[in-house]
Parts: sequence; structure tokens; C-alpha cells
Amino acid sequence: MSLKFQKYVKCKVWQKWQLFHATGFQSLMYPCFTFSRIFGIFPYRINASTFEITKQSYFLTTFITCVYCFYGLVMLYMIDITGTINFGTIPLHLQRNCFYVLGGFIGIITYILNNPRMRLLQNIMKISLRLSPDSYRKLSKLIHAKDIFGIIYLIGRATFYYFIIDHGIADKILVQYITFVIFQMDMLYINCVCVLKACFKEVNNNVKNLQNLVISDEPHLLRRIYHEQRYPFFLTKLKILRKKHLVISDTVQMLNTIFSLQLLATIVITFTEITFSLYFYINHWIDNMKINYTFYSMLLIISLTYQCTKIVLMGWACDTGKDEAIRVGINVHEILNNIMDEQIKDELQLFSLQVLNRENTFSAKGLILDATLLVAIVSNITTYLLILIQFLITDQVCNKKITNDIA
Repeated sequence: MSLKFQKYVKCKVWQKWQLFHATGFQSLMYPCFTFSRIFGIFPYRINASTFEITKQSYFLTTFITCVYCFYGLVMLYMIDITGTINFGTIPLHLQRNCFYVLGGFIGIITYILNNPRMRLLQNIMKISLRLSPDSYRKLSKLIHAKDIFGIIYLIGRATFYYFIIDHGIADKILVQYITFVIFQMDMLYINCVCVLKACFKEVNNNVKNLQNLVISDEPHLLRRIYHEQRYPFFLTKLKILRKKHLVISDTVQMLNTIFSLQLLATIVITFTEITFSLYFYINHWIDNMKINYTFYSMLLIISLTYQCTKIVLMGWACDTGKDEAIRVGINVHEILNNIMDEQIKDELQLFSLQVLNRENTFSAKGLILDATLLVAIVSNITTYLLILIQFLITDQVCNKKITNDIA
């Protein structure tokens, strides 16, 4: 790297952060990194253009994770073994067990993968240095908005939860901390996907520029002077784009590997929370004799909105990122159909094979995260909702019949 480029990198990374106006990777991820550091899951320090793990922050993360896991085990022991904590109903009992177990699993995985995640963030920072200011500005509008307003929404939900639910202080603290940790890890994943999608889009724009160059100069393809002066530039540019695409593809695979277990746990816990929230809401909607059911139903609606919005946002980011990666191969084939030089054709074919061999899909242990997953989740929830309504109505009718017969 030249001295000018090093100064450019440092200036771009350390430029002052502004809301909805990012100028680099650090300013783009500043809200996410800040909130993650507050909750003790970001033991890194950004020094110039590199990530480093400091002893103080790593010790703090270790301490918070140990307390968090021990706290969760104690709660499960008191719920399932001693029976000290009793939630009153079997569905709520099952919901808490699932939430604590999966939340603890996510916390442990987050701690174990601190070093690989640091290398991932380092790679994404490097490949995003070439993004245009307009790309950063567009990304910041989405990333800053969802990170900041998402935290504000969860704080409001936590306040509402504290005054409505009466399950004890220990349960309230653990539930809210798990919720914030899962939210921050999910937002970090979505942010990384959005940055990689912008990198694929940058590659697509450069490939389109080459395509326009070929089409605009098509009448001159047989001229020797054109072949000698313009094709070397075209070939060099094409090789650079192919190498950049390879680096981005490697980073996508690294992202899939590091976040796979966390994403599987997130999908399961999201589906579980939506299912139980629907059950509680319908049950209380049918049997609305108590006064506090109105406020409890509002809390359930807030929780449902949060879970559905988060999974839809994750599916949208992954699906659009996959589409942008597929579009690279389409653009390469369009150039291949309009070029005559054999050397450039060979390079384009290598580029095309590279795109075909690197399936740039965002997945978790084989489960592809895209619109298909969202459709499957919505379909399952709808089916379950219909079955649940029919079951609850039948149960209410049977109870009333039994009461009338006894009377």
C-alpha cells in the first residue's frame, strides 16, 4: 500500500461519526459496536484500520458471560428441579425453558467465536474500503435506523414488561438481557450481510461499466490499434474484479461458518416466541374476564411485532444479497456474448466458472436464509394459528357445556 492510500484509510476510518451519514466501516457500524460493548459482547478495540482484543475488555466479556451462564443455570434449576419458581401454566413453563436454554447457547457461542468474528470484521472492513461515499450513505440510513430505533423499541418493551409481568426480578433481568444480546448479534449479522451486498453491487457496477465499454466500441473491435491499446486495460480491470469477487465470496463463506449456530438458535427461538405469543394472545382473547388482559395483550402484540420484523428484515437482507451475487454471473455472461478477443474470453470464462463454483448464498448449516424461509415460517404460523383457534374455541365450548351440565 502506498503512503497516500494509508493516509486515506486512516482518514476514512477515523472520520467523525454522524447519524445517517457514514463515511467508513467504523462510522457505519458505530451504533452496533457501541451497544454491543455496553452489553459486554464486543471485546475489541479498533486501532487505525485493525481490530484488536484488549485484556480489560476480554476479561469483562469473560466475567459477564460466566455470570450470565451461571444465572441462567440457577434459573433453570429453580424452575425444573426445585420448583421454587412456578409460572402457573405448562405453556409458559415450556416457553421459559426454551428461551433460557437457547439464549444461554447463543451467549456461549458468541463468547467462543470472539476471535473468528474479529477476523471476519477485519476482512469486511478491508473489502469495504473501496465502497463509494454514496454507498456508505445509503447503508447508514438503514443500519443506523434499525440499530438505534431497535434498541429504543426494546427499551420501551422492557419497561412495559417490567410493570405488566409479575414473575420476579430475577426472571425480568435475565429475560431482558438475553433479548438484548440476541438482538445485537442478529443486527451485527444483518449489518455484515448488507455491507457484503453493497460490495457485490459495486462489482456489478464495475462489470456493467466494462459491458458498456464493449458495446459502445463494438464497431472498432477488429481494429488492431484498439486491440493493442484498449484490451490490455480491459483485461487488467477484469482480473482485478475477479480477484475482488473471490475475496468477497470467501468472506461470505466465513460469515456463514461463524454465524451458523447462532442463526439456527435465533430462528428456533424466534419461531418459538411467535408460537407461544400467538397461543397466549388467542387464549386471553377468548377468555377476557380479567382486567389486566388488555395490557398483557398489548405486550404480546409488541413482542409479536418485534419478532416478525426481525426475521423479515433478516430474510430480506439475505435474499437481496443473494440476488446481487447472482447478478454478477449474469453481467459476466452478457459481456462474454459481446466480446471477440480470445484472451479476454478465457478470462471471462474463468470469472464465470468462479461465480458458478462459489454459491454466494447466506445460510446456516445448509438452511438457506432467503424469502423461501420467510414463506415457510409464515405458512407454518398461519396453519398453526388456524389449528390453535379451532382448538381453543372447541375447548371453551366443551368447558361451558360441562359447566351447564353440572349446574
